Amino acid sequence: MNLGNPIATGNTANLYLLDSKIMKVFKDFLPQGEAYYEAKKQQYAYSKGLNAPKVLEVKNINDSQAIVMEYIYGETLGQQLLNDLEHAERYMKLLINVQTSIHAVIVEADALEPLPERLKSKLQAVSCLNDIQKQALLLKLKSLKHEHRLCHGDLHPFNLIATDKEVYIIDWVDASAGDRLADICRTYLLFLSFSIELAELYIDMYCKHTTILKGEILEWLPIIAGARLYENVSAEENKLLMKMVNEYCSR
Repeated sequence: MNLGNPIATGNTANLYLLDSKIMKVFKDFLPQGEAYYEAKKQQYAYSKGLNAPKVLEVKNINDSQAIVMEYIYGETLGQQLLNDLEHAERYMKLLINVQTSIHAVIVEADALEPLPERLKSKLQAVSCLNDIQKQALLLKLKSLKHEHRLCHGDLHPFNLIATDKEVYIIDWVDASAGDRLADICRTYLLFLSFSIELAELYIDMYCKHTTILKGEILEWLPIIAGARLYENVSAEENKLLMKMVNEYCSR
């Protein structure tokens, strides 16, 4: 199948637009079943009435696993934010409204992977943390309360597509059932790696929008930072994450 040139390229997949459909073609290093794994999560979000692109099919395309989904025509909220930083509060409000709608979904037992298990697995696999640090973070994780709300796991403005009428949520591979505070903290941490000002604007607006306290969110910070070290982050971000972990573990 001739897909042409990708319209977007990520760490794990390339996106192609063909016949008014998106073909998300996964890279060969990923294990078989990855497309089904992600599609299941996206289908779950769609079934709960969230604005996720509809999954049309999971198939092999040119010997690579792929998800075929509806094409959402629009611009990412991230690009809109970068082009209009003086109105950052407007875009932050849109993100927060979307995130609270995600967290309003209570996940049924066994419908999705539990977030605590996902975080535990990542923390145990991080090579730059020593055993003492891992143990401290795992004990912290165990001490925190755990809900069964839908968590996106990687929500940031570039995973939101704004159309004329709606905002759609993409990239559901990290979705899980867990505590919304952890998911909020993850978004805060992603903002921190880009802009302290935007990170603080996000968390302050979130707390004003809800009854959540900033301190409750930041309780998750060393855990989320430690788990983030498992990912392919820049040397600069790695340094920031290690600083957060070290500050916690040296208390």
